[in-house]
Amino acid sequence: MSDYYAPVDPDVLRRERAKARELRASQWWKRRTADGVCHYCRRRVGRGNLTMDHVVPLGRGGRSRRGNVVPACKSCNTKKHSLVPIEWQEYLRSLDASIGD
Repeated sequence: MSDYYAPVDPDVLRRERAKARELRASQWWKRRTADGVCHYCRRRVGRGNLTMDHVVPLGRGGRSRRGNVVPACKSCNTKKHSLVPIEWQEYLRSLDASIGD
């Protein structure tokens, strides 16, 4: 897993965060979170306990678009931090491997 990535322009981050706020207020997002299920762990945590996670984080070049945001429980969102999908999958595989030991 690489710890290096190019910095994103602060103006781009500001715009993308504003777009994320708009998405969170949309009917589309309300429907996405209505069942209260985390995209990653599939636990039912309730709608109020879901956060918006950028699959490809803003700091790694992701955008605030429907195809790049998912509802995540606070625990998964915190653990995922700034990982991109392949890094997140490697992390999950490492957990599965350690459980099997």
